[in-house]
Amino acid sequence: MNNENQNTEYKRIWKDEYLKWVSGFANAQGGKIYIGIDDDMTVVGVDNLHKQLEDIPNKIISNTGVFPETNHLEIEGKDVIEIVIEPCGMPISYRGVYYYRSGATKQEFRGTALHQFLLKKMGLNWEDIPCDGVTLDDIDDGAIEYFLDHAIGEGRMEPESRKSSKEEVLSNLGLIKDGIPTNGAVLLFGKYPQRRFVTSSFKIGRFGADDADLLSQDQIEGNLIQMTDKIMQVLSSKYLIRPIHYEGLQRKEPLEIPEEALREIIFNSIVHKLQFGTWNQMSIYDDHIRLWNEGVLPEDYTVETLMSKHTSRPRNPKMAQVFYRAGFIEAWGRGYEKIMKAFDKANLKRPEFTVEQGGVTATIYREIFMSVRGDTEPKRNQIGTEQENPNNHPGSEKGSEKGSEKGSEKTRDRIVREMKGNPTVTINELATMLYISDRAVSKHLKKLQEDGKIRRVGADRGGSWEVINPE
Repeated sequence: MNNENQNTEYKRIWKDEYLKWVSGFANAQGGKIYIGIDDDMTVVGVDNLHKQLEDIPNKIISNTGVFPETNHLEIEGKDVIEIVIEPCGMPISYRGVYYYRSGATKQEFRGTALHQFLLKKMGLNWEDIPCDGVTLDDIDDGAIEYFLDHAIGEGRMEPESRKSSKEEVLSNLGLIKDGIPTNGAVLLFGKYPQRRFVTSSFKIGRFGADDADLLSQDQIEGNLIQMTDKIMQVLSSKYLIRPIHYEGLQRKEPLEIPEEALREIIFNSIVHKLQFGTWNQMSIYDDHIRLWNEGVLPEDYTVETLMSKHTSRPRNPKMAQVFYRAGFIEAWGRGYEKIMKAFDKANLKRPEFTVEQGGVTATIYREIFMSVRGDTEPKRNQIGTEQENPNNHPGSEKGSEKGSEKGSEKTRDRIVREMKGNPTVTINELATMLYISDRAVSKHLKKLQEDGKIRRVGADRGGSWEVINPE
């Protein structure tokens, strides 16, 4: 006999609670339950063999609907009952609860995991289900045109597709059934998907000293096919920086994160999200960005699989196909390779991907931002010129021992310059200019006052700053 594993369970005596194990085996790969064998593999046998051979199958059938194979075995001269449970194509519950055998344990399905399990058992994808109460009028013509523009431009759809009706486009993409747009169609092209799917929006938060120090936030809404454009616009205008440098006489202002790689990461986060789960969440800190989407990797995939050549297995295949045709993602699992090459070309640390909290996290490091602020060695571009900060003064070089203080001095110098030009500047305004928290600004102000470089004139509200002995 083998030890307990994914397909085998040993029980000393029969208890009706073992009907949960029957549900778990039927919902997984099937298995066997042996009655009359202890957990330590000691054979103890069963009493009332014939009655149990009759009672146990009846209980299983009446409580779960599963028809087991029940066998009488003689092991070490003692009677043992073998219950064989075949995997079932339909979901099996016990008293309204669904169980699943994973490894040597029994798990109870709840929430989104239950929803996903039930759809999978019935051979359905959530994106394929017709969206009740939705008509073609709820599909945005502009979103369809946006998609066709990109798909035709990429050569992944024929120019004649422009002549197709809205219904024909959705039908060709497999996103309409019996005249009703599917959930996937509403998310991709709906006029306002969040009315039906609240968590289909994209959350962005800027944090200061810690996760409790939320400085600002945005929630990006609308259809998914155009959402990444909106996200990039908000990130560029409000959250990320564009340090200036010159190539010869030509002024360059690239985004601090390689733009195409960042788009690819966002596209993947949207496409592979568990769409009936919670929001995609991007948390932006001084030194890194954390982008998380709900939905674990395919069962036999790991993060290492993603980093190597692999077959693309999207969670939402029809939605992924739309993004592929629009030229937003690759069809052969090459997206991660493209991301890494883009960061290598920019001489930046590669992003890291981890599986956590029921989803996948991408961690993107903000080396350029930290350099501009004076917290790290400044990066050099391809022709060797130093990055400048977004406010047109050079980023400071940091010594190995005094870099932190030099960075703080430059921050305080910047505060003094702002006060010269605007004596009524507020702490919040300074925090926004300097990309630091209100708390950090307050610390710098206290230091400047202690050093006799500035003083406050008037009340905290309605007062102003005075620079002492300005140069």
